[in-house]
Amino acid sequence: MADTIKRKPINPLAPTKAAFYSAILPGLGQAYNKRYWKIPIVYGALGTGIYFFADNNKKYHRFRDAYKVRLAGGKDEFDGQYSTATLLNAQKTFQRNRDLSFLITVGIYVLNIVDANVDAHLLQFNVNDNLSLRPDYYPTDINYRHNVGLSLNYSF
Repeated sequence: MADTIKRKPINPLAPTKAAFYSAILPGLGQAYNKRYWKIPIVYGALGTGIYFFADNNKKYHRFRDAYKVRLAGGKDEFDGQYSTATLLNAQKTFQRNRDLSFLITVGIYVLNIVDANVDAHLLQFNVNDNLSLRPDYYPTDINYRHNVGLSLNYSF
């Protein structure tokens, strides 16, 4: 009986190309792999990270500038509302949150590249009947009792 499964040739450079595309423009590797549903997730995650970075950076600079004005002896926008120690604490908090937002955004960007690469590898994974894993019942040679096991068969 002839083999009726049409085999597609494996392109070993496809995962590299998908990762390169995602590194150039996030989501482009997912488009190359024809996983279009992942593109909004990539941009949503990156957009969220960038938003929190920008928001924390703005608040950090706002409290830092107020702290500098107060140290110089002037009146800042928080005069009478926050103490100098509170301004310094808020400045440190927003700086830490800004840095954490940056690291998370970079992590999401790297995850986008890794996802495109792994997905391109898995698209080439062979899942036809020549590779199968199924339970097997076999008798032992000593007492002819049935044993249960797994059999991994690969036929060329």
